[in-house]
Amino acid sequence: MTIRRAAHFVPGANEKMLGKSLETDADALILDLEDAVTPENKDSARSTVSGWLEHVDFGRQERVVRVNPLGSPWFERDIEETMGHPPDSYLIPKVNNANEVAQIDEAIREHEHANGHTDGGVKLLLLGTETPQGFLNIGDLAANPRVDALTWGAEDLSAAIGSRTNRNPDGTYLPIFEHARVMCLLAATAWGKQPLDTVFVDFNDGEGLRVECLESASMGYTGKITIHPSQIEVVNESFTPSDDEVSEAKELLDLFAAKEAEGVMAFSFKGQMVDVPHLTRARKIVEMSEALTNLT
Repeated sequence: MTIRRAAHFVPGANEKMLGKSLETDADALILDLEDAVTPENKDSARSTVSGWLEHVDFGRQERVVRVNPLGSPWFERDIEETMGHPPDSYLIPKVNNANEVAQIDEAIREHEHANGHTDGGVKLLLLGTETPQGFLNIGDLAANPRVDALTWGAEDLSAAIGSRTNRNPDGTYLPIFEHARVMCLLAATAWGKQPLDTVFVDFNDGEGLRVECLESASMGYTGKITIHPSQIEVVNESFTPSDDEVSEAKELLDLFAAKEAEGVMAFSFKGQMVDVPHLTRARKIVEMSEALTNLT
């Protein structure tokens, strides 16, 4: 299990922000070559990020590079130059369909072979709703074996469809964006990939972030992208099973084992009837807890 609770953006070529990010508890660092870099600085930022991949010790943190979109003037060079010392994963923006995912997969495979790297060793994290086409095709995007996680983007989708905003005055998402959030979750889990929730752009609203994270975790998301260091602790805490949740899950697993030996798979537990779905949920909580324990 790859743990990505807080997947934190680091602007490409910003040494100061990289240094600060390495000191955080973010599970993944997303080295951004797309939106955080102006066109005239793409080449220098790419070289800087390639140097980070070669020389910087990221410790336990996953090294993710957000490249420029397929079909942009920079995509091929982004892949070529960073594959010398490859990241753990690429975050691919503005994906439109499964055919594009296959093209990206093949481009990475060519450089894996050319550089003597393990075939399929570099994973893909896809931004699935930044374009209307991507949103409409999101159910198929995560089918490719190289894809490890699927996330979504409210800001680029807003711009693409001409929305004046993506949230209601109370902070909840407008229906089209809540639909994108739900579909990302379903599309990821349908293919057995991680569902990763999108950014919360108001980094001064810690309580709003916490409410959204807890809702995301309740829905089934297992992590969230962050854009400010102050968000990382809230995100990690929200997507980490509590001690009480883990204890109850382990108790339930023990009971299921005992009941199964008696030929029973549905029984009463703390005033509720439980059966196989509750067993599945308990296993996931314990697996997550054990994976987090192994990180430390």
